[in-house]
Amino acid sequence: MSETTASSAATGATIELENLTKRYPGNPQPAVDGVSMEIGAGETVVFVGPSGCGKSTTLKMINRLIEPTGGRIRIGGEDVTRIDPVKLRRKVGYAIQSSGLFPHMTVAQNIALVPQLNGWPKSRIRSRVEEMLDLVGLDPGEFRGRYPRQLSGGQQQRVGVARALAADPPVLLMDEPFGAVDPITRDHLQDELIRLQHELHKTIVFVTHDFDEAIKLGDRIAVLRERSHIAQFDTPEAILTNPADDFVSGFVGAGAALKRLNLTRVRDVGISDWPTVTVDDPLQHVLDRLRASGGNEILLVDKQGRPYKWLRRGDLMRAKGSLARAGTPVHYTVSRDATLRDALEAVLTDNAGRVAVTGRRGRYEGVVDMETLMNSVHELLEADRLDALEHQHDTEEAGSARAHSGQEGPDGSGGEAEKA
Repeated sequence: MSETTASSAATGATIELENLTKRYPGNPQPAVDGVSMEIGAGETVVFVGPSGCGKSTTLKMINRLIEPTGGRIRIGGEDVTRIDPVKLRRKVGYAIQSSGLFPHMTVAQNIALVPQLNGWPKSRIRSRVEEMLDLVGLDPGEFRGRYPRQLSGGQQQRVGVARALAADPPVLLMDEPFGAVDPITRDHLQDELIRLQHELHKTIVFVTHDFDEAIKLGDRIAVLRERSHIAQFDTPEAILTNPADDFVSGFVGAGAALKRLNLTRVRDVGISDWPTVTVDDPLQHVLDRLRASGGNEILLVDKQGRPYKWLRRGDLMRAKGSLARAGTPVHYTVSRDATLRDALEAVLTDNAGRVAVTGRRGRYEGVVDMETLMNSVHELLEADRLDALEHQHDTEEAGSARAHSGQEGPDGSGGEAEKA
């Protein structure tokens, strides 16, 4: 997206929920009971809780897909419970599980839907479709004319996000949007959402049942009990290090220190440069490049600049004039917005001690290696150890102070002296 377009795009709006309630006829208990919270403009807030706790119902009341029974919803200070719900939904992006694309419409037609309803001119709509496809990492020339059935699950979800953002809404609601795709695709979609949020600064409300996903995506997390009662509403780090009660601790689960790996991004650790060659380079150039690097491995990138194969010295010696069958295909990559946990999993799964880092449309940007990742893990664990020692010291000091206070007489003299 161009700098001009990015700077002119609408950014997020505040969301205020005030005593939001939903009752269904025939049910003695409300499905959602008096939820109040404030979400800052440009903030990503994740609702997480057990199945049936009301998190999706709460989300859908924000754009009035479900009408509240009581309470108020304000977006950017405007009470949306008093405006036309159809107009409201055109101003709030909405992405759901399995994308929700219309199967009889092309990708371009799906993305263009809300701008058309809003009366945008055709030229602006065409430009916006191209821009949105590029934004979510899909080549407009390749994808605009396809139908949803011709896309993979991950591609459908990307188009779903593009459609939700097409009319440039300040608010994006996402109801378990990545729940129906495989784990690897899900990780990539999460990274893509983080990247998009860095560029767009929308206000995002995201529903998930996966606490690890909540840690990775959320600026703040609302852990919800039954009827959407808020058990804790805080930053991921605060919830991991200081859960409010046993219910929240149950969501955090074991290994809270290791879950903090989801709080650190690949872009926050050292990304190394790595010798690369392209598929069009002659074998002798590849050999020369490898010798000059002083290493034993070089990365082959395809014509779009994406990681393609890892080539070791022995592979090149056996290549016999062609790279076609040489090397090991790159099965795993991570983006700059991937978490340390994602990177560690990729390195361990690939079993080679490094993983390629990619940017927009999967283009190569560098490599992160096991040594760098393990140093970061040790730093996190050491920080946790020091925090635990500090907490223990504070607890002991508080206990000592209470004991000392209990020994003092009413005039401040020592208790034993008072007895004497």
